[in-house]
Amino acid sequence: MCGIVGYVGTGNAGHFLLNGLRRLEYRGYDSAGIAILSAGELHLTRSVGRIEALAQRLGSDAADGPTGIGHTRWATHGPATEINAHPHVGGDGEVILVHNGVIENFQILKDELIGKGYDFKSATDSEVVAHLIAEGLKVTPETPESPNLRFVQAVQWAIAQLRGTYGLVVSFRERPQMLIAARFGSPLVLGVGHGEFFVASDASPLAGCTDRIVYMADHQLAVLTPEGFSVLHRDQGKVNVQIQPLEAADDEVSLQGFDHYMLKEIYEQPEALRNAMRGRLDEENATAVFGGLNLTPQQLRSVERIILTGCGTSWHSALVGEYLIEELARIPVSVEYASELRYRNPPIENNTLVFGITQSGETADTLAALRETKRKGHRTLAICNVVGSSIAQAADGGVYLHAGPEIGVASTKAYTSQCCILTMLALYFGRLRHLSYEGGQRIIQELYGIPGAVQEALNCNERVKEVANKYQDATNVLYLGRQYNFPTALEGALKLKEISYIHAEGYPAAEMKHGPIALVDTKTPSVFIVPQGSTYDKVMANMEEVKARGGPIIAVATKEDPMVDAVADDVIRIPDVPSILQPIVSVVPLQLLSYHFALLRGCDVDKPRNLAKSVTVE
Repeated sequence: MCGIVGYVGTGNAGHFLLNGLRRLEYRGYDSAGIAILSAGELHLTRSVGRIEALAQRLGSDAADGPTGIGHTRWATHGPATEINAHPHVGGDGEVILVHNGVIENFQILKDELIGKGYDFKSATDSEVVAHLIAEGLKVTPETPESPNLRFVQAVQWAIAQLRGTYGLVVSFRERPQMLIAARFGSPLVLGVGHGEFFVASDASPLAGCTDRIVYMADHQLAVLTPEGFSVLHRDQGKVNVQIQPLEAADDEVSLQGFDHYMLKEIYEQPEALRNAMRGRLDEENATAVFGGLNLTPQQLRSVERIILTGCGTSWHSALVGEYLIEELARIPVSVEYASELRYRNPPIENNTLVFGITQSGETADTLAALRETKRKGHRTLAICNVVGSSIAQAADGGVYLHAGPEIGVASTKAYTSQCCILTMLALYFGRLRHLSYEGGQRIIQELYGIPGAVQEALNCNERVKEVANKYQDATNVLYLGRQYNFPTALEGALKLKEISYIHAEGYPAAEMKHGPIALVDTKTPSVFIVPQGSTYDKVMANMEEVKARGGPIIAVATKEDPMVDAVADDVIRIPDVPSILQPIVSVVPLQLLSYHFALLRGCDVDKPRNLAKSVTVE
């Protein structure tokens, strides 16, 4: 989950490292540090807190040099203190290292290294790796004909003993113009420049610095010098890699005039939805088109069950997908928490298709769940947003969201894009089975109207501000919806918890009277998602039950509905869309509601406490 940057070249490393860490701060913001090798000396600066605290400590007179590594931390082992911040130093200063991931056998290795005289200063598992590489240098002979080889072999020797996950970037006092990167289960991206090379946890720090990148795969090491780079497999020697264009533009990772990334990404949803649909709707055949599934229509026609797995927001979109696929394609669907699926041993029938849903493509639990089901012989597909990500590489095929970078920790545009992709998949599977040509045409036309409907829904922003101001002192909020809007209730509650730190729960509206209604009082608002549809009258009856007990009611309702005003205390209007597309539209005011609650309560919208964007550890 931590952020890593590295630079080697003929320029000055410091400027890239600091700017890169700012762009990676969403991956962790407990502490940060930079190490620069200059004129044979190591300049190490670390601080607790945000990147700006590190920048202030560096000051205008900070040492600079042609090689450096940086890190922003999300704590796993040891609290957020300066001594636990990265980079870490191994041996007597000969190894400098940054690490993302978790070393599961670190205590065993640490005890062995202490027995050999190594002095540990931090409580992290990462320092173990630094000292282990330093030990590797002792046991690896020098090779005068290839001066870099000893250092590569020392890293290979060290990582062969690690159990767990790692993304490592290592520099060496004796080789000041070389970096070695290694990955297993934690992403690393190389940036290819002219006389300079970069490495980072994801591509966002590289935008504007280079337009050519390489996605490292598991068990790979990369050696970077100003003269060039090479990639080798940990056990099998040099490998040829594909240099790909960097799709993210520099301005895509800037705020572009918005106060926060979350607000910017909420407003980017109409365009993100257009990008998700672009080239994927076939009006002539009344179906959807996906080029990356890597399965023939005949193979997909034989699918008898689908498992959708994900975590957090992606799990909520999977619930939407369950309703969609079962209704349009009549295929049984199971939705599984990836963190549970990876450790369960459920009976999975033949002809079952497993979809992993993830924004980052790096979610550790989702990746492990896909690998486990793939190992058992089931076809696996991914729905993700990041090209070249671990899950995109591990799956047999998949669908990219094309939503653009999502920097805000609380996912918004990725969620609605996932719901859009799942709608198109339901259309595709439906047309393979029971959905008529006319039915497919109708859904396509309805999908074309969704970006405009979301744009219209954004007009509720001022009204949402008023509602948030009225209820900002609430300590509990209930979110209630039925059928397609039950996952929306879950997602709305999650957003409020994530960035406003208000306890919130989402329920099917009819389940309220089976327990949660005990929470209703005059200080606990209930948010009802109640657009027009087949369950409208039922949800209105549930609202009456809350009103009868004195609970304040906030209703998200379609603009053509005059009846809801008589029951709800406050109404937020959205455009009317078909039931299967309501999750994409009805979630917009809930995203804005959590945003304005957070602002009013003085919370950090983009960097909520204890959270990070890409959950790459278990």
